[in-house]
Amino acid sequence: MNNKLLTVGTLAFDTIETPFVRVERTMGGAANYSALASAIFDIEQAIVSVVGEDYPASFLQILSEREIDITQVEKRVGKKTFFWSGRYYENMNERETLETQDGVLQDYIPKLPSHFLDASFVLLGNQHPQLQLEVLDQFVAPPSLIVSDTMNYWIDHSFEQLKEVIQKTDVLTVSDQEAFAITQEKVLLKAVEKLQQMGATYIIIKRGEHGAMLFHEDKSFYTPALPLCKVCDPTGAGDTFAGGFVGYMAQTGDISFENMKNGLVYATVLASFCVEEVGASKLLTINKEEVLRRLFSLKELTQFDIKVV
Repeated sequence: MNNKLLTVGTLAFDTIETPFVRVERTMGGAANYSALASAIFDIEQAIVSVVGEDYPASFLQILSEREIDITQVEKRVGKKTFFWSGRYYENMNERETLETQDGVLQDYIPKLPSHFLDASFVLLGNQHPQLQLEVLDQFVAPPSLIVSDTMNYWIDHSFEQLKEVIQKTDVLTVSDQEAFAITQEKVLLKAVEKLQQMGATYIIIKRGEHGAMLFHEDKSFYTPALPLCKVCDPTGAGDTFAGGFVGYMAQTGDISFENMKNGLVYATVLASFCVEEVGASKLLTINKEEVLRRLFSLKELTQFDIKVV
């Protein structure tokens, strides 16, 4: 097992509107958020993605400066980068997609870099399940840990392919609402049981401000979210969570359930930074010392001695 992490996902422009702020064509896409989160860890990391000729070199430079290999990011002349625009409601838990432009994604087939075909850790970011399957087919040997993400659009429009991805996935990260949509269950534990039956070995349920849960066979673990004074923008928090989780797993090289508990806590902490500023901007400034301070704050928040009376 090595500490190589291969992230496959979108690099995009986002236009984000919340009750507090609006930004246009900022750095977005699942691969940006997850890779920036993983860059906190001491690992070897590469991104596989595609952008148009309108994508700024400065955005790619940000990744390179964090020792993220971008040699397999295709830049297509005459094409436009994937674009997403959304608006969040007052409670910040619900959002409306205003516009998407597929651009370069319309005929894109991911091609893995030869020097990462032996990567032990793979993150399949939120994109078409067929692309996720084509990525897995390129590996000579199965990676040690495959983490995959999805969203309601793929659940609604590419369900059969998504089921194939889940069957080949070691760790499936979904929100509780996505778990309900996939399984057609209304009780969380029943939804988790059905996802396990579909083939995913570990299930992570992301619940936003209500924390996250990890399931494996008959074992489970829960971590709350950190209470925050400022929540500016939830965009990318789930991708940041996934990147933080798999980045921790890649650095430690321990894929046991017990170690995944630590991975879940690190992921929760990194996601808490993401929501404090708009887009990916907060992820560009945090360092490991800040992450550790917040990690121990979460520990103090959740640990206590039980006194039996």
